[in-house]
Amino acid sequence: MKIALLGAGHIGRTIARQLAATGDYEVDVLDRSPEALEHAAAAGVRTREADVADGAALAAALRGHDAVVNALPHHLTVTAATAARAAGCHYFDLTEDVAATRAIRRLADGAHTAFMPQCGLAPGFIGIVAHHLARPFETLLDVKMRVGALPAFPTNSLKYNLTWSVDGLINEYCQPCEAIRDGRRIDVLPLEGLEHFSLDGTEYEAFNTSGGLGTLAETLEGRARTLDYKSVRYPGHLALIRVLLEELQLKHDQDTLKTILRRAVPTTMQDVVLVFVTVSGVRRGEFVEEVFARKVFADRDAGQPQSAIQITTAAGLCAAVDLFREGRLPRAGFVRQEQIALPEFLANRFGRAYQALRQVESIG
Repeated sequence: MKIALLGAGHIGRTIARQLAATGDYEVDVLDRSPEALEHAAAAGVRTREADVADGAALAAALRGHDAVVNALPHHLTVTAATAARAAGCHYFDLTEDVAATRAIRRLADGAHTAFMPQCGLAPGFIGIVAHHLARPFETLLDVKMRVGALPAFPTNSLKYNLTWSVDGLINEYCQPCEAIRDGRRIDVLPLEGLEHFSLDGTEYEAFNTSGGLGTLAETLEGRARTLDYKSVRYPGHLALIRVLLEELQLKHDQDTLKTILRRAVPTTMQDVVLVFVTVSGVRRGEFVEEVFARKVFADRDAGQPQSAIQITTAAGLCAAVDLFREGRLPRAGFVRQEQIALPEFLANRFGRAYQALRQVESIG
């Protein structure tokens, strides 16, 4: 299967390397940054310089490939998906942007190829887990999805380090969030709904952020009483983010905010990804709750170190592509994450990353 992978950043390079290593995929990495492509080439994959922001040029570069894997920033998502359709390629991405996903659904309408966005951690794996836990309930009451990509050793006042895209982080903090209340799909505000919980002896806070639900709110509307997604952080993070975004009004000057974060908040490869899902309802006449909770830690192997967010995000996308190649997913139109069965995902050679690493608790 010939793959055009767009974006030679940390996540893109990880995905390219993992797919190419199987021998089942021929991977070409496309980016407009020679420096990024140089890093990708060092990882042992083929590279090609291309203007990924120019839709017509990109469509021409994609022709001859079977599928496109988009690891570009969210503002280029629709451009990449449109080019994939024009080139007749199947399409996969990592976007958490709600508006971009809706645009991709429109592109997928009547298409002869498959369009499967949101294939990462959240959205992505978290939706697969929640849907799996919800299925056996005759009466589905509350579905709570919580995910955190956190520094293993927080040292600053924000108790946070940059572990993934700054653009994506700001987008999820500023855009409206989907939820279900009283069985109906609604929009809720980001940075609201603060709650506190502890897991494995560590205290956390969680609050509304955009995009993590994927299409699950639509899938479970009318069935679940409540459904929401929140990002997990260490206590105190939200208060300081509100100062930046609301009191200093930097949500209206996001370029300045990005500059501040990149200059003042260091990146780290020593991170931990927390996945925590609870589902409650009536099953076989009893009121019960199911919980799925895992912590995935960075791999500090000196030969090929990987952060936890690289491991989990790449596993989500690579497993989706692999299951598609094996014929386990629809071949045309819009494909939702929850169409992947959790047992099939975890049995996949890429999805096994969630099995092999530390498991706090898994029920279901």
